[in-house]
Amino acid sequence: MMPVTTVDRALRFKPVTLQDIPLISRLLAQGDSRTCDYTIGGIYMWIDYFRYSFAVEDNTLFIKGVTENHRQDVAFSLPIGPMPLGDAVGLIHQWCQDNGQRMRFSAIPEDKIQLIASCGRGTMEVLDDWADYLYNINDLATLTGKRYNKKRNHVNRFAAENPEASLDPLTEADVPALLDFVSRLHAHEGSTADNEMEQVRAVLENWQAYPFVGGVLRLTPGGEIAAFTVGEIIGDTLYLHIEKMHHDIAGAGETINQRFAAHIAAAHPEVAYINREEDCGDPGLRQAKLSYHPAMLLSKYNLSF
Repeated sequence: MMPVTTVDRALRFKPVTLQDIPLISRLLAQGDSRTCDYTIGGIYMWIDYFRYSFAVEDNTLFIKGVTENHRQDVAFSLPIGPMPLGDAVGLIHQWCQDNGQRMRFSAIPEDKIQLIASCGRGTMEVLDDWADYLYNINDLATLTGKRYNKKRNHVNRFAAENPEASLDPLTEADVPALLDFVSRLHAHEGSTADNEMEQVRAVLENWQAYPFVGGVLRLTPGGEIAAFTVGEIIGDTLYLHIEKMHHDIAGAGETINQRFAAHIAAAHPEVAYINREEDCGDPGLRQAKLSYHPAMLLSKYNLSF
C-alpha cells in the first residue's frame, strides 16, 4: 500500500475561469493519460455540469467536481504534476476531513486506477457509459479497407455532389457564421440539446482564449457551411470536442471527419490517435462511434475510500 502523507498545508479551490486557461493548460501537459477529462475542453466545456473548481500546489493540479454518474457526490480527478501521489492524496484527504466529505475519485483512467487504489482500502466502480473512443488517426484519415466501405461511399457522394467544397482552418473570422449555423441546427434539434449548444456557443464566442484547432467545411469557397469541428492536441492525441454538421447534406459528417483527420495528420505528424470522447450511454451515439472501429475503449473508474 502506498503511504498517504499527512501534510500541514490545505488545498484552496477556486472557480475555473477563462483567465486560468494558460496555467491549467501548462499543468495538464504534465499528464500522460489519453482520456478527455484531462484536457482544456474536457474541463471547460463541462464546468457547469460537473461543477469544477481547481487548486495548485507545488506545480501540481487538483480538480474538484462531482462523480460522473452521481452528480450529488463530491469527487476529485487524478492529481497531475510532480508531487508524489501519496502527498497529493494526503492533501485531498485532509480537505475531505475538513469539509466533512468522503474521499472519492472519479473518471480515473484504467491505467492509473491501481495507483490510486494503492493509497488505501476503497470501493471501485467502472463507468460503463463514460469510456472514451480512441482511434488510429490514419484509419480515419484514409478510410482504407473493407470495413470503411460505407464511410468512403458517403465521402465520395459528398465530393461528387459538391465538387467545390473545401475544408479550411477555423478562425475568428468564421465565428459569426458558425454561431448562426449552430442556432439553426439547435432550432432543428430541439431543446434536448440545450446544455451542449450552450457549451458550443461559449467556445465560439471566446475562440481566441482556447488552445483549440478547428475546421470548417463549406460547399463552395466562402459559401454555405456544411459542417465544422473543434479539437485540441495534447501530446500524440487529438481530442475532438465539437463536431456539428447539416444533416440534410448527404455525407457532410463523414466528410468533415475524414478531411479533418487527414489535415491534422499532415499538419501534426506527431499525432497518432484521435479521441472522440464518450457516448454517455446514448445508444445512437454509441453505434455511430463504433461504426468507425475504435482501436480501443479507454475505460474509467470511480474509487471511493
